[in-house]
Amino acid sequence: MAAAIPQTEPFIREAVRRNPALLSPPGEAVSLQDRMQCLVYEPFKALDGQKKRVWAQTQGPFLMVLDGLDECNDKDEVQELIDGMLAFFNNNPLIPLRVFITSRVEEHIQSRLGVPAVRLDNLVDHCSDDDIATFLDILFEDAGKRNSVIRAYVRQHGQWPTKSDRRELVEHIGGSFIFASAVFKFIMAVNTEANDPRTPMDRLPLALKMNPGLDGLYAQTLARSQHLPHFSDIISTIALLFEPFSTSAIAELLGIHIYEVVNVLVNLQAIIQVPGTDDIPVTLCHTSLRDFLTTQSRSGDFFAHPSHHVRLLLRFLECKLKYLQQDLGLFVDSGKKIPAIADYDDDYFYGHKGGYFKPSDYSSAIHLCRKIIALQPGNPGPIEALASVLWDRARDIGPLTDWDEAISLHHEALKLQPYPHPKRSDSLEILGGILLDRHRHTGAMVDLEGAISMHREVVELRPPLHPFRPNSLNELGNVLLDRHEHTRSTADLEEAISLFREAVQLHPDPDPGRGNSLRHLGNALVKRHWRTGTLADLEEAIAVHREALDCLPSPIPVRSYLLRRLVTSLWAMYGETRALFHLQEAITHCEELLAVYYPVGHRDRSDYLDDLISLLQMRFDATGQEEDLAKITTLKEEADRLQFDIQGLRHNCTNVGCLQGGHAVVSCL
Repeated sequence: MAAAIPQTEPFIREAVRRNPALLSPPGEAVSLQDRMQCLVYEPFKALDGQKKRVWAQTQGPFLMVLDGLDECNDKDEVQELIDGMLAFFNNNPLIPLRVFITSRVEEHIQSRLGVPAVRLDNLVDHCSDDDIATFLDILFEDAGKRNSVIRAYVRQHGQWPTKSDRRELVEHIGGSFIFASAVFKFIMAVNTEANDPRTPMDRLPLALKMNPGLDGLYAQTLARSQHLPHFSDIISTIALLFEPFSTSAIAELLGIHIYEVVNVLVNLQAIIQVPGTDDIPVTLCHTSLRDFLTTQSRSGDFFAHPSHHVRLLLRFLECKLKYLQQDLGLFVDSGKKIPAIADYDDDYFYGHKGGYFKPSDYSSAIHLCRKIIALQPGNPGPIEALASVLWDRARDIGPLTDWDEAISLHHEALKLQPYPHPKRSDSLEILGGILLDRHRHTGAMVDLEGAISMHREVVELRPPLHPFRPNSLNELGNVLLDRHEHTRSTADLEEAISLFREAVQLHPDPDPGRGNSLRHLGNALVKRHWRTGTLADLEEAIAVHREALDCLPSPIPVRSYLLRRLVTSLWAMYGETRALFHLQEAITHCEELLAVYYPVGHRDRSDYLDDLISLLQMRFDATGQEEDLAKITTLKEEADRLQFDIQGLRHNCTNVGCLQGGHAVVSCL
């Protein structure tokens, strides 16, 4: 302060002369608040007689910045500091001094700041992607000046990273400056071994797959509240919901008190943004926290199990029914504010339940849906929700009557959503999926024809710039391939390939969406190769699947499907051309399958061991590499052990089945 306002220096010196303990180390003799009072507030106030001359030199009040207040260890002293600050400004409301505090919203700080004299601003309300982009631009610009490898690369290839690379980095970083710094250090090989041969250009694509490395922080922070009531339910709810809920909505959804939700969350504010009021959504500080909580191998005891979806869905239905019983016009009167918890369940039905419903859960959900429909018969949302539950029960338990009713309900919902209803295309897409599902279960071609009709209308309703058009093209292409399998119609195969090509063109960026479209195109090209024997189709399928792999990095589950397809295609291509590089690549992909997707203990590992053995044998026959023989021997030993174990399991299952009937066989399976 003496440097910013030289006139305060004499007053500061006098304060120290009167009390030398003001200069003692922190934590000794004089509190932080007393230091602020004697060395900042009183000297500033002492200028009151000279203020006109001093303040005339400024454009406004002076600003004092306290950065990272939450990082102070002594919480009591922090509270005392804030209390003293508020008291000073309460007694001196016109003094031209302002204090700017940055901090995570820890409870001991937030509890002191909820007063009229304080203006609170939540950074969650401000997208920081632009700030992250600026931060990275400065770092890369400086690195480009200092790093000779980057300079040489830029001279030959132009800007690095490219605009699209920078955009991907910003999206991957997710607004976290800590993660942004870690990513940049990784790319530039800061704090890595000197003999690492990779250049920054090599490391950039790897950085886009980086985990933020915050698992330790997440586990340590979550442990603070792990012992509290309802901890697991609250954390699982936050992790699994489509959209963030407020503390009051979370409490209502779980049937607990708001204070119980807050009690769990106040200790977690280093990783979860907890607003100061009960009606603002609770959000995650970084998107990687959701990945952590939904990946059991990473989160352990903190894992948000998918079965929790079942409880949430039933509670959504119960809450919606309660609100409707209180006010039948809730969803009719456009002027009424619908509680988020009552307006959430319709979309929640799709893609959540998996195989976690028990028969009693299905019965409860169906009963609640029917009661809701009875209260608002003209609303397509609850009708489709009931259809979805019936569809899931049909797949899990198998009664054809559930399929019949689900399809009938979706047709009823479609009548309530005539063109140009904004949700008509979504409803058509779901109905097409149900019809295709029943066709695969019963073999009825009428259902397949119906599915094609539904998906054709979806494509018509979604023009080229519609964000979901690529998905619609892929869906229609796949049902046409299903019909091709039955009828061998060349027209269906050709149309499917054309649709997949359009979907790929609509996904210019190398993201998972493009990867999935490429996957579908590659599969269709392989089918045409099998039908016509055209080698060009097999060559293109291999190229397409290679590109798809680049868009779908490990460990995305669909990558294993791509690897299997690519191994098969490369194997076939080697048979056609005897080009060794095709065989080499097939071996590499097969090794990845075993290492990442079919590790030791996986029930299907033996199948891919056999494939790798065959591929290595081919390479040995072609090259005579002795190392291949050694690998083959080792792999055969493992394959023989697995085969012995499988045969033993079947033998045991058969024996137990003889003693106890079919129940033992089901248990073994």
